[in-house]
Amino acid sequence: TVSINKAINTQEVAVKEKHARTCILGTHHEKGAQTFWSVVNRLPLSSNAVLCWKFCHVFHKLLRDGHPNVLKDSVRFKNELSDMSRMWGHLSEGYGQLCSIYLKLLRTKMEFHTKNPRFPGNLQMSDRQLDEAGENDVNNFFQLTVEMFDYLEWELNLFQTVFGSLDMSRSVSVTATGQCRLAPLIQTILDSSHLYDYTVKLLFKLHSCLPADTLQGHRDRFVEQFKKLKDLFYRSSNLQYFKRLIQIPQLPEHPPNFLRASALSEHISPVVVIPAEASSPDSEPILERDDLVEMDTTSQQFDNRFDDIFGSSFSNDPFNFNSQNGMNKDDRDRLIEQLYREISALKGELDNCKAESHCLAVQLKGRISELEAELAEQQHLRQQAADESEFLRAELDELKKRREDTEKAQRSLTEIERKAQANEQRYTKLKEKYSELVQNHADLLRKNAEVTKQVTVARQAQGDVEREKKELEHSFQRVSEQAQRKTQEQTEVLETLKRELAASKQELQTVKGTLETSAQSEAERGAQLAGLEAERASLVEAAGRREEETAALRAELQQLQVMLRAAVEEAEAVVQDALNRLEEPAHISCSGSADYLLSRTLAAAGCIERLQEACDRYLAHPEEVSGLVRSVALFAHLIGDTILQGSATCHTAPMEPADMLAELCKQCGGEALLYLASLKDAASIGSADCTAVRNCVSKITAIGEELRPRGLDIKQEELGDLVDKELAATSAAIEAATTRIEEMLSKSRAGDTGVKLEVNERILGSCTGLMQAIQILVVASKDLQREIVESGRGAASPKEFYARNSRWTEGLISASKAVGWGATVMVDAADLVVQGKGKFEELMVCSHEIAASTAQLVAASKVKADKDSTNLAKLQQASRGVNQATASVVASTKAAKSQIEETDTMDFSSMTLTQIKRQEMDSQVRVLELENQLQKERQKLGDLRRKHYELAGVAEGWDEAAD
Repeated sequence: TVSINKAINTQEVAVKEKHARTCILGTHHEKGAQTFWSVVNRLPLSSNAVLCWKFCHVFHKLLRDGHPNVLKDSVRFKNELSDMSRMWGHLSEGYGQLCSIYLKLLRTKMEFHTKNPRFPGNLQMSDRQLDEAGENDVNNFFQLTVEMFDYLEWELNLFQTVFGSLDMSRSVSVTATGQCRLAPLIQTILDSSHLYDYTVKLLFKLHSCLPADTLQGHRDRFVEQFKKLKDLFYRSSNLQYFKRLIQIPQLPEHPPNFLRASALSEHISPVVVIPAEASSPDSEPILERDDLVEMDTTSQQFDNRFDDIFGSSFSNDPFNFNSQNGMNKDDRDRLIEQLYREISALKGELDNCKAESHCLAVQLKGRISELEAELAEQQHLRQQAADESEFLRAELDELKKRREDTEKAQRSLTEIERKAQANEQRYTKLKEKYSELVQNHADLLRKNAEVTKQVTVARQAQGDVEREKKELEHSFQRVSEQAQRKTQEQTEVLETLKRELAASKQELQTVKGTLETSAQSEAERGAQLAGLEAERASLVEAAGRREEETAALRAELQQLQVMLRAAVEEAEAVVQDALNRLEEPAHISCSGSADYLLSRTLAAAGCIERLQEACDRYLAHPEEVSGLVRSVALFAHLIGDTILQGSATCHTAPMEPADMLAELCKQCGGEALLYLASLKDAASIGSADCTAVRNCVSKITAIGEELRPRGLDIKQEELGDLVDKELAATSAAIEAATTRIEEMLSKSRAGDTGVKLEVNERILGSCTGLMQAIQILVVASKDLQREIVESGRGAASPKEFYARNSRWTEGLISASKAVGWGATVMVDAADLVVQGKGKFEELMVCSHEIAASTAQLVAASKVKADKDSTNLAKLQQASRGVNQATASVVASTKAAKSQIEETDTMDFSSMTLTQIKRQEMDSQVRVLELENQLQKERQKLGDLRRKHYELAGVAEGWDEAAD
């Protein structure tokens, strides 16, 4: 139990072999893994990834080298291992993915041995046992090969995941953290070598029984795993950690050719060699039982050798001094005792020599181990120096690349400026052309008004002529009827006179008088008829003149229609030009805002309604063509502007709405051309319908509303009040910050002494100066704001001025908020620094943020201010004061930090050489980690700043304010 707890702990170091060996021996002693699982179930494996990783390592060792009943006792925990694997799989960093894959590998190993109980845990089998495992059945061999592929696949996944989690460009194998991750791979290498060997032999056996096409999938999967395993074995053999623990075999250059049966004889089984462990240099010379046995054996051998040389005490001893030399028994006994004493002394000396030699051997081994450790350390330092040189070389290459990128950016900027100048010149030409068109349009409008007036007068004259003509015709008819009636009466009178003349001659004189009177009346009637004929001739002449005037009016109407047609053709050219410019490279590089696009679509929608009304008036009164011509020209320019602005807005919009907007702009141009074509022909002008164009403009407006940046969610009428509130809130925040700083200073003076009091007074004093400078800046900003409103609103109220300039107002509000927020955060940071809980860097960052927010407030106020304004000069002077105060805060903070660090200097006098070297290595590792983190944080800071500028520029209307 103690060994299990020592082997499976939270320290990120490799599992010690003596603890793992004790766990393995314990399973053989109790013939199972009951104790192991009883201890493991009390460990928090689901809350500590390092603990779970080391559990997997120890459990893998038990499955390989422990008692066979370990597998039986562990099968019931298979579901818990699966749940734990899924849980750790949700973590993408650290040991999370490593633990997830290792647990899946252990589950696969348990399932493999459960299905194939003939395979031992360490997978060591002879060829005969491998044949018996398949029971000489090709189907069993086929299934067994698939299971081995699956088993080896998880082994390779663990290999790749461990290597992927390590920075292989560093000497990770000599660090404790690196060895913690690499240690389980020794078991993986042992399993993988056996699985590879058995897979090759089974595939040759299958190819001898089955067609080659049937085993194509097996061959493809084997080739894939062969390449991965060869690469992983090669990479593992180059690691310093594995070189002293295991000898990794190298696979052949090419995979075996299973289609050639003789290739089996060329296959060499990979053998993993684990060298014998050297004795630890820290161990002391301890006399083991084997040494005692060896000494007893040596003594016995020495006694036997003595008996052989000097004879034994038995009577049959060939060297019997009593019989040969005449010595008595007492002399012989004394000689034997003396010889025994000398032998004992010699044995003692021999034992001392052995002990001294053993001590010397242990010391020499310890010295060798120390020299090897120093050699490994020197190699590590050399590798580290090489890595540092490589890192510096990479940084140099990166700097060169950045320099090249900077030069490319400068060239690109020059090209952009050149294109901008070309666009500006083109814009100037277009503006001149537009002014000329506007002037021509005004001239045409004046001429149209005169022609309309003339047509009106002509129509009135034509009406008068027609009325006079009708009256003359009526008078002429009446005179003709009167003349005819008088002629009839004269005829009746003549017939009466004839009858009277024939009846009575007496009345001759009367008749003559009557005849003379009648003759005079007839002469008068003749003269009257001649006058009527002359009047009729004059009326006919007047009617001719009226017809000529009518023809002239018709000609003028035709000219007006020609002018309308020309205006429509010019409008078509404007719209077509806008469509053509969508594909120009100069326009593709342009960008627009959704707000300006909405203003163009709003104007275009209103122009479409006015154009429809002008068309209806023209159909009712053809002579009133001026309004239609004016509406057509304005319609063309607004539609063209909408198309161009919509396309420019696409360049800064997301992909999906940008594609929809671009398609709608082209569709709007096409519908506008169709509508204008219907206005050119007098026959089709009555059926002209602008509904399609109106729908396109409405859809463009809807997309523009979606693309419009969501700034401050404030009603326009509330902006004016909000500006005053934000400036007042900023002033209140500054005053509150000043009060807090004074309280902190008083508290520090009352409770602190020495260096700490000096540091706190310096920091809080500089913060107080910064708060005063910001207060002056806020007052100057209020004065300048009041001047801007009074000079720019005219007769409107301040609220109307803020509503009319809403984007600029929102930028001002955002800047004021940033200043107040920065002051509050800086006071909090200063409070933590004074208490000893904060960081000096936070205070310096807060100071820089306040300077940036101040610059934003000055820029927002400067947009609409007069450059010669006195208040603007005061605001700029206050901004410089804030910058100086910020620099003072930073300088005070740096000086305080240096003073604190000088008092906290580390004392290395009590440390040994090994401890100092260890601290040095840890410091170097920490330096590399901090440099890596610094590079990542700088990149993150750059991305955050770019995103902040982008969002602030869109949401706060900086572009609009600059325009």
